[in-house]
Amino acid sequence: MDEIPRKSLSEIVAGKLAAQVLDGTYQSGFQLPAERDLIKLFGVSRSTLREALKALEEINLIESRHGVGWFISELDEHNLPLAHQIAELAENQPVAGRVRISPDDFPDGPRRLPSNPEKPLIIPNLKTDRQGTFEFISWWEREKVENAKVMVVGAGALGNEVIKNLVLMGIGHIFIVDFDTIELANLSRSVLFRESDSGRKKAEVAAARAKEINPNIHVQYVHGDVTTDIGLGVFRRMDVIIGCLDNREARLAINRFAYWIDKPWVDGAIQEFFGLARVFVPGQGACFECSLTEQARRDLALRYSCPLLARENVLLGKVPTTPTIASIIAAIQSQEALKLLHGKPVKPGQVIHFNGMTNEMHTTAYTPVEDCESHWTYGDITELPLRADTTTLGDLLKIARRDLGPDAVIELDQELVLSLNCPQCGTHEEILEPISSVGFNRAHCPACGLLRETELSHTITGEENFLSRTLASLGVPALHIVRAFNASEYRFYELSGDLEDALHFNHFEKPAYETPLKLSGRIKLGEKVVLKSRPKIKLHDPDVKISTPVEKEEKITIKVKDKKSS
Repeated sequence: MDEIPRKSLSEIVAGKLAAQVLDGTYQSGFQLPAERDLIKLFGVSRSTLREALKALEEINLIESRHGVGWFISELDEHNLPLAHQIAELAENQPVAGRVRISPDDFPDGPRRLPSNPEKPLIIPNLKTDRQGTFEFISWWEREKVENAKVMVVGAGALGNEVIKNLVLMGIGHIFIVDFDTIELANLSRSVLFRESDSGRKKAEVAAARAKEINPNIHVQYVHGDVTTDIGLGVFRRMDVIIGCLDNREARLAINRFAYWIDKPWVDGAIQEFFGLARVFVPGQGACFECSLTEQARRDLALRYSCPLLARENVLLGKVPTTPTIASIIAAIQSQEALKLLHGKPVKPGQVIHFNGMTNEMHTTAYTPVEDCESHWTYGDITELPLRADTTTLGDLLKIARRDLGPDAVIELDQELVLSLNCPQCGTHEEILEPISSVGFNRAHCPACGLLRETELSHTITGEENFLSRTLASLGVPALHIVRAFNASEYRFYELSGDLEDALHFNHFEKPAYETPLKLSGRIKLGEKVVLKSRPKIKLHDPDVKISTPVEKEEKITIKVKDKKSS
């Protein structure tokens, strides 16, 4: 007598689950109930349930997501026939508990993890693909990461760690801004700097080292002040901005720039063993300016009571800190930026506090301020084929009045110092420079030494006698977005003619070709040899377009003193 085949409990449970996938109880992308709930429903042990789940995983009917749970895979020509086989084998086989799970068992419905169901299964070559392991992350999108543009403001301790993280993750385009230079004290907490870099620009060295770590990325650096030297058109083309700063003035500037052009930014701050990280998204929760205490606002007001002094009274950045806290906070910042790039949930307007002395972490939500000055987003932006270094105030004013009428005026971001006037001796000095370039010492009268009165303006009405001055000479950076308005509306004009020079991401790129000098064949002493070589072309010269290599003949004479030296 033939033995009647018996199915194991794990096979029966696997078959029942497969049947419920096939009949639509669980749809592709949805999450299965927790293991403890499935154990109770089927009346089996944890080990039996896990054997069943592993069997379904082997045929790619479900997939495990670490720390989250089990999810139903997409049904296709590979797993669908196998699912039918497993379901048929377990048909009419009883288990101790209930075998039919209805939606009523879970009133909240099945959960779906935000993911990219369209991502194809890719088996990378880990010997040749430096980003290959990231392909195993279910939500990772290589193309999105490689095309991403991230600005890092500040290349100190935090900035070094953030840049390093972005480079390792393969962020395709990194824009680095810093106005400081390297000193030996930076080496104790800056992984990208070396002793031989002392005195060099932080932004330049950080960008060069980033390119060395991962030659596949593209970098650009600016040695300058983010509050005055970076055009809004640059911010506008970024996906995420990461602040690694040490003073409120720069944070406030980035906060306003980001809000104006509707871009998220991630802030970080460190001191000794303490640090914080926070994400700000325009229109979602509080912004950085909302988070300022009354004391902080008073400090800022005091710092700006004399505008010339404010430009020179910025914190020097000598904040005592450790490389460990820089690594911790920078890791959080980098991870939040990665989540923003992939559209993953973040908590804007909240701050993560980390206490390295006790290893405690907690989150606090800021309260949005309804009348916050930063809460203003630009409208439609008109891209003009103009450059800041060639366009005059008069040129831009004509365009604004064409669009807004004869009463239109231009509004500058920086105050313009028109003149300095001494109330004691009556001396008058025409300045006509942006406030960022006028130091506190110049405010004193050269005759009597008294602090002079400053005449300022930030609007251009058309009555000025300097309308022929270029925008750049008055402090407008390249690729900036300039505002114009009349009594009822604003217009926003981008100097898009600066785009190619202001945003290129080609620093430290290798030449398109390198031709080593090779002498082939035998050469007789004193013989004239014709070498074919390519002319030298300056990289990134906008006036030069390379189509095909150009060859020219160059005659050289090789002289040899004796046979021994030849």
